[in-house]
Amino acid sequence: MKMLIENARLVDPEAGSETPGAVLIEGARIGDVITGDTAGIEAARVDAGGACLAPGIVDIGVKVSEPGERHKESFASAGRAAVAGGVTTIVTRPDTQPAIDTPETLEFVERRASADTPVTVLPMAALTKGRAGREMTEIGLLMDAGAVAFSDADRVVTDTRVFARALTYARSLDALVIGHVQDPGLSAGAAVTSGKFAALRGLPGVSPMAERMGLDRDIALLEMTGATYHADQITTARALPALARAKRNGLDITAGVGVHHLTLNELDVADYRSFFKLKPPLRAEDDRQAVVEALGAGLIDVISSMHTPQDEESKRLPFEEAASGAVALETLLPAALRLVHAGALSLPQLFRALSLTPSARLGLETGRLARGAPADLVLFDPDASYRLDRAALQSKSRNTPFDGAILQGRVLGTWSGGQRVFG
Repeated sequence: MKMLIENARLVDPEAGSETPGAVLIEGARIGDVITGDTAGIEAARVDAGGACLAPGIVDIGVKVSEPGERHKESFASAGRAAVAGGVTTIVTRPDTQPAIDTPETLEFVERRASADTPVTVLPMAALTKGRAGREMTEIGLLMDAGAVAFSDADRVVTDTRVFARALTYARSLDALVIGHVQDPGLSAGAAVTSGKFAALRGLPGVSPMAERMGLDRDIALLEMTGATYHADQITTARALPALARAKRNGLDITAGVGVHHLTLNELDVADYRSFFKLKPPLRAEDDRQAVVEALGAGLIDVISSMHTPQDEESKRLPFEEAASGAVALETLLPAALRLVHAGALSLPQLFRALSLTPSARLGLETGRLARGAPADLVLFDPDASYRLDRAALQSKSRNTPFDGAILQGRVLGTWSGGQRVFG
C-alpha cells in the first residue's frame, strides 16, 4: 500500500535544506520525494498540516535494562518511549546485568527486541568480558550474532595493553569501538564538575581535564592500531583541540554528545537535585557553549539521548550516593530543538547529528530523505510548547531532569519501516 505524507516541511540533512513538499511511502521504503504537484498520485494521504517531516532519529547509546533490571526499563517500554520521541533506530548499550558479552546474551536481546519493540533495535556488545577490562570478548562471533559496535559503556578499560589488543583485533574485523573518555583515576567518586560551584555545595568534583586525558590516551592508541573509534560523549572545551587534531591527522574517529550536556549546565544541579546527576557530570556554561559550537561546525558528529533509566530508589538518595543518568528517549527531540530555537543550529544541522551521521557511522541506509531510503520518518511541530510531566512519560523509569520544564517541539507521527507506529 502506498502512503503520501503531503503538505509537509521537508527537513533534509543530506542536502541541508528545508522545503515544502511530500514524501511517498511504498512498502518499507521512500518511493519518492516530491516538491511539486501531488494531485495525480494514487495513495492514502496524510496531511502534515505544514509540520516538519524528517528522517527518524538514530539514537546511539540507549540503555534498555534487559536482561537483569527489567523493572527499570523493558524493550516494550523503551519502544513506546522511542516512537513517542521520533526515534526509529535504537542502538543499545551492553551495560546490562549480565553484560552483553556472549552471542547467547546478544541473541536473547535480539529476540526480545524483535518481539516487543516497533522500531529497529541494534545491539552493541561489550568490548571486554563482563566489562571488567581484563580480557576481550569474542568480537568476531559477536559481530556474526548481530553486534554493530563494541563498548564497555561507562567503564574505561584501564589496562592499556588489553585495550590496544582489543582495538587491533577490532581493526582486523572492521568493527566500531565506542569509548567513554574519562580518566578513571580522576573521575572516581566524583558527583559534579570541580570548581567554585562544587566547593560551595560540598560535593566531590572531577576536573574537566579528566576528559582531555582520557581522549588523549585513546587517540594515541588509535594512531598505533588504526582502529575505527567513536567517543560516546565529548562535553568539555579542553577536549576539543585534541579531537580536531585527531581528525586533521586522518584518524578514523567520530564523537558524540548527550542532549543533556548540550542544554543544561552544572548550576542546574541547584539544591542537590539528583535527576541532574549524570555521567560525565554536567559542565560549566562555557563548556556547554563550546560543545554546541563544535557541534554546529561538525567537529562533534552525533547527538544522542544517553538514555539511562534509574528507579526511584536509586535516585531518591543524597546526591553523592544517587545513581547517575537520566531517561531521554522521549525528550531527545524537544530538548535538542532548544538549540534550533536559540539560533545555534538549523533544523538540517540538527538532523545531521540526530539521523544522518549516526546512520553513516554504523553503515546504515537510514537518516536520509531520498528515493529508496528506508521509510523511517518523524513528523513534528517544532513550535508546539508544553510543560513536561514526567508521570506521562512512556519509560518505566521517569528520572528526567526536564520534569516541570517548558519544552518546545512535539512529535505528531512516527513511521518505522513504512508503518505508522505513533500518532
